[in-house]
Amino acid sequence: MLVTQQPVLRRFWYALMPMSYLDEGPKPFTLLGEKLVLWKQADGSPAALQDRCCHRTAQLSKGFVQDGNIVCGYHGWAYDCSGACVKIPQNPGSAIPPGSKVKPFHCKEQYGYVWVALEDPLRDIPHFPEDGAPGYRRIFQFYQTWKTSPVRVMENSFDNSHFSFVHKANFGILDQPLPAPYEFRDTDYGFEAETTVPIRNPEASFRVTGTTEAITHRHLINRYYLPFCRRFGCSYPASGIEHIIYNCATPIDDENMVLVQWLYRNDSEEACSTQELIDWDAAITLEDRDILEATDPDACIDTRRRVEFHMPSDRPGLMIRKQLMDLLTAHGEVEVFRT
Repeated sequence: MLVTQQPVLRRFWYALMPMSYLDEGPKPFTLLGEKLVLWKQADGSPAALQDRCCHRTAQLSKGFVQDGNIVCGYHGWAYDCSGACVKIPQNPGSAIPPGSKVKPFHCKEQYGYVWVALEDPLRDIPHFPEDGAPGYRRIFQFYQTWKTSPVRVMENSFDNSHFSFVHKANFGILDQPLPAPYEFRDTDYGFEAETTVPIRNPEASFRVTGTTEAITHRHLINRYYLPFCRRFGCSYPASGIEHIIYNCATPIDDENMVLVQWLYRNDSEEACSTQELIDWDAAITLEDRDILEATDPDACIDTRRRVEFHMPSDRPGLMIRKQLMDLLTAHGEVEVFRT
């Protein structure tokens, strides 16, 4: 599926970048092939416009913020969050030409990130119940550009059959390749998948897992949020530690995406430091990145095309593909792919 060619995907919210990045000034971002400028308004809220001045097409992201408006760095034309031109410094006191406007986009802050929807959203931003809940701390783990597709990342997130191989240097058990089966539950946002998985627990992982067992278990309640968000709901029964990850695979274009990752823990900084947790998950995430960037980003979601062959443990990935295909069909679209 070529994500930039599927209009319905423009009708979802995507996490673009940490709000803190906008403290430095306006930033560019490409979402589904659409070039945007993001900036922080006077009230601290984010705004998003097409990154193209209506005067001489200069990128607004090359400009600056003044009085909460984005100012073009070429001739100083200023725009508010609705995209309306509010100032032409060369013509003080004169009426601004009708239609002097830049295309605006839905934009808001949530979970410390800028979120954008290119068209009227079909549903709200996924709910992270742990965010702000008593007993949990939030850690911003990753904000990385990957050369792969959101579909690949989403299905990999639910794929228990790759642990023994991709993660054999980490927690995977090479001589136990049989994946733990999931119990699935349909939801209004996608689906929920529950299982218990045995993992290796080397000494370097003791503070992360909260146990010194050589082989311990993860109880997983994972969630898929259509189209490209997921929850990795991990708890360690031996210690009671919860290690809950949320990912957004934000599509830049048909071959690149941004991986956004939040972590929520129910322990303290003293029990396991932020940097320890970032480093531990980074090793795992980089193993996934290495193999996913070696796959074709044009992942086939219409399985009738028989582009790939499947095994029983691929069920969650096939569920993701079916839900995406059903979404396209419901909006009168067919899968667009490379011929």
